[in-house]
Amino acid sequence: MQILAGVFGGAKGASVAGYFGGGQDATPTSLNGIDKITFPADTKSTLSATLSSGRYYLAAMADSGIAGYFGGGITPTFLNGIDKITFPADTKSTLSATLTTARGYAAGMANSGVAGYFAGGYDGVRLDGIDKITFPGDTKSTLSATLTSARQTCGSMANSGVAGYIGGGYDGADVSAIDKVTFPADTKSTLSATLTTARAYLAGMADSGVAGYFTGGLDSVGFLNGIDKVTFASDTKSTLSATLSSGNFILAAMADSGTAGYIGGGGDPTRLSRIDKVTFPGDTKSTLVATLSSARYAHAGIADSGVL
Repeated sequence: MQILAGVFGGAKGASVAGYFGGGQDATPTSLNGIDKITFPADTKSTLSATLSSGRYYLAAMADSGIAGYFGGGITPTFLNGIDKITFPADTKSTLSATLTTARGYAAGMANSGVAGYFAGGYDGVRLDGIDKITFPGDTKSTLSATLTSARQTCGSMANSGVAGYIGGGYDGADVSAIDKVTFPADTKSTLSATLTTARAYLAGMADSGVAGYFTGGLDSVGFLNGIDKVTFASDTKSTLSATLSSGNFILAAMADSGTAGYIGGGGDPTRLSRIDKVTFPGDTKSTLVATLSSARYAHAGIADSGVL
């Protein structure tokens, strides 16, 4: 979802900001607001632009340096629309292209500069399809490759220029598998490495060119605070000694590639407003002074982590 220096032979520009959009608060109210975390100060502001409607269980991805995309969700009906936040002005528009079906519980990731992907989800049945939004025309196609099983509430992240990863989720049972979509051919394989435990309602983020992280979620025992790391050069899995501040599910994550990842909101099971930060490459965890505008879960995160 974010660009690391040299991925496409260019130089990484200044990091800008990460965004958390939508979700549901404790009322419960479906939210349309978008909070912005400005790098490197990690201060929080709230955009004047909002999503087209309040929604939760949405998915998101970003063409770093250009725009972020929030797709689908529930409001409480399933949605197929895709809202676009154009950087750096943070203006909102809505694509003419839509998801193949109206859905919630999908996962999003992007090959920055090329295309973004919305995978899986639920539209009344669990889905295995992967929709592709090609940049800059923002046209939608659907891959011939599919997830290993129809699933919802996965985590996702991408090593931009190389591959995207969709981990965990629920396909009738909790899933530990990690599917890999290799760019630009968009072929699907499944890693021999798996998540530490089968889980759903997790989040993913990436230090592009280095490693991706799957964090939190809900397994058969309860809420999880662990952070699994997939090292891209070998696609091997390890588990960080650092953990989230508490077991947390239905959370959202995004990353300032090369610097840090941010895990915001979620539930333990009380809805949360806190933002945990994992600093690269030491993978140490701290918690921001800044918090989300309101405690929420079932939201989505994107980042503008610099331009080529």
